[in-house]
Amino acid sequence: MKEEIKVPAMGESISEATVGSILKASGSQVKMDEEILELETDKVNQVIYASQAGVLTLKVNTDDVVEIGQVIGTIDSDGEGKVEEPPAKEEKSQKPEPESKPEPKEEKKPEPAPKAEKVEGEIRHSKEAFVAEISKPKSSVTASVSAPPSKPAGERGETRRRMTKIRKVIAKRLVEAQQTTAMLTTFNEVDLSEVMALRSRYKEQFIKEHDAKLGFMSFFVKAVVSALEAFPDINSYIDGEEIVHREYYDIGIAVGTERGLIVPVLRDCDQKDFAEIEKGIVAFAEKARAGSISVDDLQGGGFTITNGGVYGSMLSTPILNHPQVGILGMHNIQKRAVVVNDEIVIRPMMYLALSYDHRIVDGKEAVSFLVHVKNCLEDPARLLLGV
Repeated sequence: MKEEIKVPAMGESISEATVGSILKASGSQVKMDEEILELETDKVNQVIYASQAGVLTLKVNTDDVVEIGQVIGTIDSDGEGKVEEPPAKEEKSQKPEPESKPEPKEEKKPEPAPKAEKVEGEIRHSKEAFVAEISKPKSSVTASVSAPPSKPAGERGETRRRMTKIRKVIAKRLVEAQQTTAMLTTFNEVDLSEVMALRSRYKEQFIKEHDAKLGFMSFFVKAVVSALEAFPDINSYIDGEEIVHREYYDIGIAVGTERGLIVPVLRDCDQKDFAEIEKGIVAFAEKARAGSISVDDLQGGGFTITNGGVYGSMLSTPILNHPQVGILGMHNIQKRAVVVNDEIVIRPMMYLALSYDHRIVDGKEAVSFLVHVKNCLEDPARLLLGV
């Protein structure tokens, strides 16, 4: 029986999608749960899977815009196994073979040439003469004429690939953030000795108790929440001529994927403990790899944390996730010589970068926010005592 393939609902704010890439050609045999095509929106990509085994028929092409609920193809389970018809095409191709007369090989009509033992001019007189002729080195003029045309010196190749809808939206939003905000970045550095010592001391027990690894990100999330509580304007946004303050703490965690950068949001981080934050981050990472991030996972967020350190970044200026007014950039941890109590010691140091919207946040407030994050990370007991 035929089963329709419809565009699924992908969130309240999404009414249409674009056919990004077709993974199985129309007319091909598909297995149940096999990937058929990928739909792109300005927020997420979604792969459509085969609901049953059978012959696939698609009514759309790449770059077609489709609406939610639209029928874009069918899968005919009755046609299963009937696609084995390519051999019939081979039979057809074999029938012309007698007509194609591979006799060109038999065109040995030039054979009278050997009889012509004595011919005038440059025509060869015998088989031996032919072998001798082709054994002669060609002149430079002949070689240059007969050689295939070579690539012009200095010419370099280029390839093109289609920009995905998500990449278009990322580009648009980043430019929008640059053009519509008074963005500024302040820097500081943090000694992660205490955080690393805590992770080393309790990592085994943490895994046993919570079935999750104790990473760095949970410390940064809790430190950011503490700083947002102390400096509420950084948890705000501009709406017309008003500044709207969020009374909740939803933190976006930037995740790099093959399709582009996405920022899933951890909700109510002030009410979550370290284990809940770590589990939430792992769940988002798994969804991102599987391409199953939903629109609801990406909506909202009052502040963003991005970690360029996982790629080896030493220092950067992160761009705001508009309309948010603050984003914290984490970077690579490197052992450096620092002065502690008038002594030079080696410590694991990380540069921190806070980009903020100067229309709402003043420099003093931004620097104080970053120092608060630094103090919480250098003395993690503050996160437990709320100081």
